[in-house]
Amino acid sequence: MKEIKAFIHRNCIADVAHALRDAGFRNLSIVDVKGMLKALDSKEQDYSVELGEAVITEIKLELVCEEPLVDEAVRLIYQHARTGQADAGWIYVTDIGQAIRIDGVAEAQS
Repeated sequence: MKEIKAFIHRNCIADVAHALRDAGFRNLSIVDVKGMLKALDSKEQDYSVELGEAVITEIKLELVCEEPLVDEAVRLIYQHARTGQADAGWIYVTDIGQAIRIDGVAEAQS
């Protein structure tokens, strides 16, 4: 299994999520994070007192899938997260050593 993690602009997340869902990808996590991508406009940018510089609220998208599906997921994210800027975000793919389903079924007490 692989984990795909992408950091993209907030205005792209609906298109990315819908494209992934329509292609059959279901296990997505979407989180607002502070990041240093170049702002698309002044409304997107804030100043971080902790960092002492400008930041934007980006989206961190996480998706776990089987290895044969990675190229398709990456292609969809790349295609739908583009903004026209030279640096519109990042996609990372990493190996997952183990995945354990939490099924919600109570174990019998002995």
